Amino acid sequence: MTAELVRGQNHPLPSTRLEVRVSAGSPVVAGATLADEQGTVRGAAWVAHPGAPRLPGIEVPRRAASEHRLDLDLDALPGEVHRVTVLLALPRTPGAPTGFGAVAAPFVSVTGPEGTGIAGFTLTGLDTESAVGALEFYRRAGAWKVRAVGQGYSSGLAGMLFDHGLSEAAELAAAILLAAAGPLVPAPQGPPATLAGAVVAGADDVADAAAVPPGGRIDYAHPRRRTVPAAPAPSTAPPTSTAPSAPAPSTAPAFPPGTAGSPVTPPAAPTGPAAPVAGDAAGHSMDERLYNQVWGMFEDLARSAAAYRGAVGFAQSRLEEELDRLLSDPRNRIGGAGDTAREAARAKHDELVARAREALDRDLAQLVAESEVVEPALPAPCAGWDKPVWHAHRAVSGEPWALRLGEVHLPERPELRIPLLVRLPLERGLWIDSGRSESGADMVRDGAELKRLALESAVAHAVRLLAAYPAGEMSVQVVDPAGAGAAALAPLIRAGVLAGPPASGAAGVEAVLDRLTRRVDLVQMAVRAGAADALPPDLDPAGQLLVVNDFPHGFDDRAVTRLRYLAYEGPSVGVHLLLVADQEDASAYGPVLAPFWRGLLRLTPLAGDHLADPWVRHVWTYEPPSVPQGSRVLEQVLATVAEARRARGL
Repeated sequence: MTAELVRGQNHPLPSTRLEVRVSAGSPVVAGATLADEQGTVRGAAWVAHPGAPRLPGIEVPRRAASEHRLDLDLDALPGEVHRVTVLLALPRTPGAPTGFGAVAAPFVSVTGPEGTGIAGFTLTGLDTESAVGALEFYRRAGAWKVRAVGQGYSSGLAGMLFDHGLSEAAELAAAILLAAAGPLVPAPQGPPATLAGAVVAGADDVADAAAVPPGGRIDYAHPRRRTVPAAPAPSTAPPTSTAPSAPAPSTAPAFPPGTAGSPVTPPAAPTGPAAPVAGDAAGHSMDERLYNQVWGMFEDLARSAAAYRGAVGFAQSRLEEELDRLLSDPRNRIGGAGDTAREAARAKHDELVARAREALDRDLAQLVAESEVVEPALPAPCAGWDKPVWHAHRAVSGEPWALRLGEVHLPERPELRIPLLVRLPLERGLWIDSGRSESGADMVRDGAELKRLALESAVAHAVRLLAAYPAGEMSVQVVDPAGAGAAALAPLIRAGVLAGPPASGAAGVEAVLDRLTRRVDLVQMAVRAGAADALPPDLDPAGQLLVVNDFPHGFDDRAVTRLRYLAYEGPSVGVHLLLVADQEDASAYGPVLAPFWRGLLRLTPLAGDHLADPWVRHVWTYEPPSVPQGSRVLEQVLATVAEARRARGL
């Protein structure tokens, strides 16, 4: 049972492999400091933060968010480390709150490797503090414990780091908040003093880029790309680099070379990128490592494209400023001197754009190489329908890690496709949009064809989800009030993998919603009471996927209310929603459904349609996981699922 801690209370840890989850009412930056037996943080290399998210035994998130997950392996920490403090800080972004008193109290929880709850702590009593030490993991007599801290700092992250013994606290705090602001370009890994000369170029940071001091450089460093160092040439001359040397072993833990945040000074002459390796990411299993690697590729592509676009925008704005300055002087409007100055300004612009494109092409080439080794290694739930792993599909026995919902790409290199993966079990319902597209991808299709394509896409997602789980651990129910989806639903019906015939009419809709609502209520009560064995014998323990076609047709106000309840409360107890709907068709319900739509993950059945990304404001081109023309892979997979269900007497 999870222990609810109060400030200052400690609790023993049954495991040293842990996960810390953070839930806040506003985006926060999450990180951690490592300290020795005296509680001293010996330097910036002892801090895990968005700019250096991995240290031995710990990994923290790369950006500010309302929900976080931090991974800890206390046994993997260097021997000098006796304390790990999880810190939270408010980002410095326009409109962000300036103190934790202005947001809902953050909640942090500690879970074991199987997701079992260990301890939880609500950080109450905060006011003007913009940084807080949330939890402390500390070693006593060879055993680890966790303590609820809740120590806030009105002086912000810099004050907190200074209190932990860091003399360079202000510079490090600025670097952390800069790295968490976005995926624009990563915080430089060198000494904090180098930040003054770096340009952070992103979609919304062209104005900031223009404020860089003369001679400032644009940092094109790729976020995750490691380089293979060349052996340095022997020399008897003293080094001339201004980079700091590695701290002595007595003042820093022995971080492995190449670890993010390592105090070891990297060689000055890299020979090129390291060969990509599938599963080259953090995680306790290969599936988790591949999932994290794919999302790392997505972040890398977003960052690289944002940096390129920002650099081009910066170059253009600087060219315009220089031309305006030249034209403001009448002597430069005519004559050879003015022409020479204008040509020089355009040459600077072209040089900046060429350098940005060169860096982008280098990053994209590395991502293409990584994609070529990652795609073949993905397990079936995360692989495309055209991959051999599906054609040799067999019933699975273990819990799935993630599900592929399609691919995304950017116009800078359309052939580089990044899989769009979501964790399982689904935390949000899926909405397949059957309405008109704003991107114009549906210009040659009528409304009936769009609805058919949307339901066919929903069926493909349902088949993939069924195949991802062991037989009997996921059940699919379908609501098709008007019976309009019979053709698209035929593969599921023929295979006999549905929990029952598709429900139609108002009575059918009501019966399915009543049954699932009762299931959610009973499971929630059993979980709260700790009496899972007391569930009725007729209750299906399997996860439930409810596929609703042509919403809101056939739904009255009561049915809509129950569907909203299932969407909000169902995922936590294994009931998930897959909705096929046109938002305009539900406009009669007014704003009451606005939160409902926002709570679902919207997808489109159309190849080449767009997905907006509020993170970096890219407009990604989305490709649904389409079945190759003429392929019978869906029928083959359904036959495998049906056979496994029959073998278990289902």
